[in-house]
Amino acid sequence: MSKRFDKEVFIESVKSNLKTLYRQTLVDATKQQVFQAVSYAVKDTIIDNWMETQKVYEEEDPKMVYYMSMEFLMGRALGNNMINLTEYKEVKEALEELGFDLNVIEDQEPDAALGNGGLGRLAACFLDSLATLGYAAYGCGIRYRYGMFKQKIENGYQIEVPDNWLKDGNPFELRRPEYAKEVKFGGYIRVEYDEATKRNKFIQEGYQSVRAIPFDIPIVGYNNNVVNTLRVWDAEAINDFQLDSFDKGDYQKAVEQENLARNIVEVLYPNDNHYAGKELRLKQQYFFISASVQAAVAKYKKNHSDIRKFYEKATFQLNDTHPTVAVAELMRILLDEEGLEWDEAWEVTTKTCAYTNHTIMAEALEKWPIELFSRLLPRIYQIIEEINRRFVEEIQKKYPGNQEKIRKMAIIYDGQVKMAHLAICAGYSVNGVAALHTEILKNQELKDFYEMMPEKFNNKTNGITQRRFLLHANPLLADWVTEHIGDEWITDLAQISKLKVYVDDEKAQQEFMNIKYQNKLRLAKYIREHNGIDVDPRSIFDVQVKRLHEYKRQLLNILHVMYLYNKIKDHPEMPFYPRTFIFGAKAAAGYRRAKLTIKLINSVADVINNDKSINGKLKVVFIEDYRVSNAEWIFAAADVSEQISTASKEASGTGNMKFMLNGAPTLGTMDGANVEIVQEVGEENAFIFGLSAQEVINYENNGGYNPMDYFNNDQDIRRVLMQLINGEYAPDDPERFRDIYDSLLNTNSSDRADTYFILADFKSYAEAQERVEKAYRDETGWARMAMMNTACSGKFTSDRTIQQYVDEIWHLDKVTVEA
Repeated sequence: MSKRFDKEVFIESVKSNLKTLYRQTLVDATKQQVFQAVSYAVKDTIIDNWMETQKVYEEEDPKMVYYMSMEFLMGRALGNNMINLTEYKEVKEALEELGFDLNVIEDQEPDAALGNGGLGRLAACFLDSLATLGYAAYGCGIRYRYGMFKQKIENGYQIEVPDNWLKDGNPFELRRPEYAKEVKFGGYIRVEYDEATKRNKFIQEGYQSVRAIPFDIPIVGYNNNVVNTLRVWDAEAINDFQLDSFDKGDYQKAVEQENLARNIVEVLYPNDNHYAGKELRLKQQYFFISASVQAAVAKYKKNHSDIRKFYEKATFQLNDTHPTVAVAELMRILLDEEGLEWDEAWEVTTKTCAYTNHTIMAEALEKWPIELFSRLLPRIYQIIEEINRRFVEEIQKKYPGNQEKIRKMAIIYDGQVKMAHLAICAGYSVNGVAALHTEILKNQELKDFYEMMPEKFNNKTNGITQRRFLLHANPLLADWVTEHIGDEWITDLAQISKLKVYVDDEKAQQEFMNIKYQNKLRLAKYIREHNGIDVDPRSIFDVQVKRLHEYKRQLLNILHVMYLYNKIKDHPEMPFYPRTFIFGAKAAAGYRRAKLTIKLINSVADVINNDKSINGKLKVVFIEDYRVSNAEWIFAAADVSEQISTASKEASGTGNMKFMLNGAPTLGTMDGANVEIVQEVGEENAFIFGLSAQEVINYENNGGYNPMDYFNNDQDIRRVLMQLINGEYAPDDPERFRDIYDSLLNTNSSDRADTYFILADFKSYAEAQERVEKAYRDETGWARMAMMNTACSGKFTSDRTIQQYVDEIWHLDKVTVEA
């Protein structure tokens, strides 16, 4: 497509955009204004392809996947769009002619704050792959006005600041009011008998409603003219402002509708540990699902008369339990609006909905109190009740008199609506996201369902898009790979295995490690500018970046750093290869212990980084506001990839794949996709430690283990733990980290201690870290290992994952869009 790039036309377009948008010239425009003008110029090309793609979809009528997700962690759009249009270098040159640095212009774009972790980033990678592979797809989500939050670190503590990512507008989105939908909450259901159809009609009355307005964001396929759509819904009041109420002095009622609309899309993931938060969360889910399902049905009906065949042209992939209400919403539309009988509607629904499970953590499998659910979504609750009644009958038929099976499998039980159970009962496919995770689902968490309906269960190991996480994030390495093996890897990552012939080539090793060094210099500069810390780019960059959760065990990492510091202090003469431990993580606003762990990391960093006596052998850095745009630089610079979750707890992980692609060996447990990474790269090119998933599960089934055994019998562990409560890292308040200490030993509580097996794995982890240091000292061996990781990363592309979804679940038709 770059063949059509005309530099003069592009430059004129930028100038014209500055004039019409801001009444500015190139000389006077701010960097933000130039970013907007460049984005609109790039969008011109995208729009042509977008319209052409839609035209092909109209003509060929391919089956469409609607990827339903509460989160889409898209990152910045400008760079990614230019990469996929294959116009990146041309735009860079054009801007240089105008006196602008493209990197600086890209930095003006905020990260689209529509997600907060792996689940949302996976959805973004999937959309990229769907467009690149030429499959018809819509992403469906919410246009959050504010992201999860911007993270500030003040005095070592996480402070949440609103992330007003839309304050300058989003140049790539299109508002589509012509496709607005009404979404209803609350009220009651009136039933009336319809003589004509001889059926009961269910009419919702006394409800509140909002108007869902779609904003469409283009998803550009790589060099193939295909542009799919991410449709995120904004909410508006149906009666913007009730003037009569205002005139009568009822100010509250006057703005009620507006507030309802604003609250729904205000912020990602309200803290749902209190009732209002839970209610808002459920409103958000139903809001975007109802609007998306209504839109999908309307789109189908435009060209098809028989709604009973809806599933032939549409499939809904439910990204975790959050969108599961789509099952009941589709039933509602088919029953109440399309007039189908229950069995007809159920057949359509169960051939349309498929479910991805992303977690085995019980707290993440959503359950709603009946009282809340039935009050907020009265008709939806009636439908789920009937689905449950019929499902329980099936269970009774298969397991007569087995009340335990009903307790474990019913959708409504113990005053709760269980969304995972609804998704499994109604979905035609249930998939895990890594081989180990799927096996644990089948044999542990969802065992009863698997025994009853084994044909539904399958595995789809997650993947990442190499176009963002190598081509855009690491241009030096991307160019080097292309020089050595050609550019087919960009759309066929399996080709990267051709690099294996270079892993023992001395010149190739030097080039590869020099690129790593250049990327470390780039990150060191970022750390100096943002943290005020000087780190040695020749030290080992040992990196753990991901959401902060106890099962991901950032705590194990920082306790080990404390242990290393003790060793260096006790034996200043011992040989020690300099290390820089880099953390990046946001903790959920209401997650007290996770936030305390951030404080601990920063407190340890303060002590170690300011201790001149250790001669800079050890540095600790916490990168503020970890997000997609700084992640790209971090992955490119990492020497070691920390993937140290408690075995059996991480469904897949995708950060592990991004590190691997960029030549960082994994230091990790045999958990999630680490298992498959090790299968691909060989155990000799990774550093594996700790309990296995089965050992953890066995312990858990037998009431846990006793961490006091480790505390009493290992003086290194005891010393590190005592430093949590003796003021070593909190001289002003020695009790500050008492909660962390108690969580590990729980001496004063009946709760299970050390739920995540930190002390059980500590020594094994420390030994693995020693192996890392030994391996890093062997420059040739390390270069080979790093290169092998890149060369063996082919399996972990989201292109492969999506092709498997297409072949085994969705059965979509490939589409070609001519330029």
